[in-house]
Amino acid sequence: QVQLVESGGGLVQPGGSLRLSCAASGSIISINAMGWYRQAPGKQRELVATITSGSTNYADSVKGRFTISRANAKNTVYLQMNSLKPEDTAVYYCNADLFPRVHYWGQGTQVTVSS
Repeated sequence: QVQLVESGGGLVQPGGSLRLSCAASGSIISINAMGWYRQAPGKQRELVATITSGSTNYADSVKGRFTISRANAKNTVYLQMNSLKPEDTAVYYCNADLFPRVHYWGQGTQVTVSS
C-alpha cells in the first residue's frame, strides 16, 4: 500500500507565499510522475503542476508564480506558491503516478488566500 501525506497549507494574504509538501511512502518501485491538483468550492478538480524525471508542466493560471520540485531520495514533491491570489483558494491534492501505472491521492490540504 502507498500513502501520500501532504503538509504546508494554511491562510495567507494576497501576494503572500506558501510551500506545500507531499511525501510518498509504502510499496514504491518507481515514480513515473508526481503532481498537484486543486479543487475550489463548486468547481471541478484541476491540474496545477506535474513533474517527471525530465520535465515540469504548469496550468496557465499559475505559470510564473508556482514552482514544482521533487526530492527523489525522499519520494517527496514540493509546490512553492508565490504571489498568491484569492482565486488560488482551494483544497490542494497531491498525486503520484507509480509503476506500473497506478495513481494515488493525498488527503488534501486547504489553501486560503484572503485579507
